Amino acid sequence: MKIALTGASGLLGRWIARAAIAAGHDIDPLPGWRLGQPVDLTGKDALIHAAFQHVPGRYRGGEGDDPDGFVQANLQGTLDLFQSARDQGVGRVLFLSSRAVHDGHDPGTDLTDNLPPAPINLYGEVKAQAEAVLAQMAGPDFRTASLRPTGVFGPGKPQKWAGLIRDFIAGRPVPPRVATEVHGADLGDAALLVLGDPGMSGSYNVSDILLDHHELLSGVAVLTGSPHPPPMRSDAGVLRVPLCDRLHDLGWQPDGLLRLHQDLPAIIEDAL
Repeated sequence: MKIALTGASGLLGRWIARAAIAAGHDIDPLPGWRLGQPVDLTGKDALIHAAFQHVPGRYRGGEGDDPDGFVQANLQGTLDLFQSARDQGVGRVLFLSSRAVHDGHDPGTDLTDNLPPAPINLYGEVKAQAEAVLAQMAGPDFRTASLRPTGVFGPGKPQKWAGLIRDFIAGRPVPPRVATEVHGADLGDAALLVLGDPGMSGSYNVSDILLDHHELLSGVAVLTGSPHPPPMRSDAGVLRVPLCDRLHDLGWQPDGLLRLHQDLPAIIEDAL
């Protein structure tokens, strides 16, 4: 399959690119293209849209002090991209959304694949609006879907846990926290499963493990010899956990805990 991939060097796109190349697909990372620019998708079978413009290191709150520019780039630029794909005969479009579309649901809510969005910040609103428009554009010759990944981890730079690991090793206070996570390689596998699904449509949650700072930094302490105690286990209460039934029905088998143990030395190296 000839696949155009935006954001191929980003935190999410790099994992999708690796998975697609390993599976034998022909990936075009659209070098030099930026959100809001015209794009040539001639001859492409599919588009995976993972690019996003934001303040470095921030998604929620990624608009910084320019909310209008954030919306123009990430919503209007995304909708223009979808329209270009349909106009140029691309048969399938997969959009990288976010579990942030569900931030407004009550704690303890089961986040099912078909749960309507409830965003509470501009990031989630932009993602939810883009999802909705893409779904409305779908037709027999234009299959569309959105992935809603939770936090994505794995080795590589920039390293999402760099600040956390550095603070811990330096003996600075680290707050207790527990969160849902998925390894980037499992995200890449999920993207390809959805792209190849004959019934590709709607939204798919992408989540795997619950990870507490206590467990993560206990592993860091063992590998680095840090004398500092990890934070206490989080008492954050009931979480909103994404359920991934649609992906599991496609045969998705994530293994984030094993991958975390295997990759933690490389993650630490990337963080320091």
